[in-house]
Amino acid sequence: MNTIERALMHGLFVHLHHNIDKVIDFKAFQDLNERVDKVWPGALVIGPEKNDDAAVFQVPGMDGYVVAKMESHCSPCVPRPYDAAATGAGGAMRDVVAMGGRPVFLLDFIGTRPLDQEVIVGPCGFAGKCTCGKCKVMTSQERLNIMIKGLSDMCAAMDVFVVGGGFSTSFSDIVPAVVVSVFGKLVTEKPLTKPAKNVGDKIIIIGVTGNDGNDTLFRAGLVDEMRPALALFDEEREALEAAMAAFGTGKINACSDLGAAGIGAAICESARYGGLGAKVDLSKAPVSVAGITPQEILICETQARYVVQVSPEDVEEVVAAIRAKTEHVAVIGDVTSGEEEIFEYDAEVVAAVPNRPSEEVLRSLRSGE
Repeated sequence: MNTIERALMHGLFVHLHHNIDKVIDFKAFQDLNERVDKVWPGALVIGPEKNDDAAVFQVPGMDGYVVAKMESHCSPCVPRPYDAAATGAGGAMRDVVAMGGRPVFLLDFIGTRPLDQEVIVGPCGFAGKCTCGKCKVMTSQERLNIMIKGLSDMCAAMDVFVVGGGFSTSFSDIVPAVVVSVFGKLVTEKPLTKPAKNVGDKIIIIGVTGNDGNDTLFRAGLVDEMRPALALFDEEREALEAAMAAFGTGKINACSDLGAAGIGAAICESARYGGLGAKVDLSKAPVSVAGITPQEILICETQARYVVQVSPEDVEEVVAAIRAKTEHVAVIGDVTSGEEEIFEYDAEVVAAVPNRPSEEVLRSLRSGE
């Protein structure tokens, strides 16, 4: 197990971002929802126990289906409040898109320190004292205004209403709370779920990969500086329209948003949830940074990206539909019958991630050894 494999596997099997079912009893929610289903039969299509990108449900008496997702981007607001708030909104929107929906409405909650208190915005924000000379000292009110602008600018870029939310100044922690809920309309015939469906399906990426959003690499000690994901407004809209064009072909078998741990997490989870494997050529992914490493392509959380899976005979049609909206599209891999995901760069294996790590490996990941 090399260092990048350890970092990705820790994210997939240990880190709570990808394992919230370890601390939240989804079975309790499932039992509740099954009781409520007797009142509203068939209203909930995809609930929390599915562990997919977003929920899908039908409002009784209304035509069509609603897609909904809640997401927080709290810690990144310390060094980059504008980008963090914007990417929190953009990330929730992409989760809605990944299910086959177009985002329409957003609710937000922001919790912060009393408005007249000073806060440090920048790399030293968590330490409470700037030693790098790059941070800014401002009031909580000024930081609040920056976060609201980030949310608003992303909604403007994606034509999404802000319909309400909540606000509190009772937070005492260094980290503010920034939480968004996005609701959209399902535009596909049925939800596009995350699990891989068929051996031999081709994996297509939409969007460009950079070296920002490198949290997983930073935690693994593979980079010296944490670079939170940058907000990409025009690119988010372009990727949205490209995804919509792909969905319009009716040929998408599975879809995922590229969030935390990027290409690696999205493809590993899709394959594992589908009981299949994958083989990916990272050198084929469109990139935006000269000199970007294979590890960064594998795991960075650059915004405005999706992966879709299609049957081999449908690749040409789907790629043509995507290319009508963006030049940033590539076939990067295949779904396999194996039980691991293999990521290569120029024919050399960068990482091989098993669907079922041994207990010994899991213990090592949990202990940090």
